[in-house]
Amino acid sequence: MITWIELFILALASFRLTHLLVYDDIMEWLRKPFLSVTYVTDENGNVSRITEPRGKGLRYWLGSLISCHWCTGIWCATLLTALQFYAPVTYPFILLLAVAGIAALIETYLLRKM
Repeated sequence: MITWIELFILALASFRLTHLLVYDDIMEWLRKPFLSVTYVTDENGNVSRITEPRGKGLRYWLGSLISCHWCTGIWCATLLTALQFYAPVTYPFILLLAVAGIAALIETYLLRKM
């Protein structure tokens, strides 16, 4: 059985790991072989990030997966939940991701208030 606090920690950790893999610059090296990324600026100066999978077969599939936060999120949640139950020694890593997730949410909130 999982407690509500464990669920909350896993959700925050999954959010942060997903964001790390799909969007953060530090993981661009991982995405680069699978994705083509372009930035388009509209007439209002807003920049949009366009990602397209590269290649065919497995490479294309991985590019499709890692370009979609919904798709990557389910696999991150699966991995972290399995680690929580089957490798409890990884809990500090999961907790670290959860704390980073809270920090990211706070930062996003504060940036929107400015």
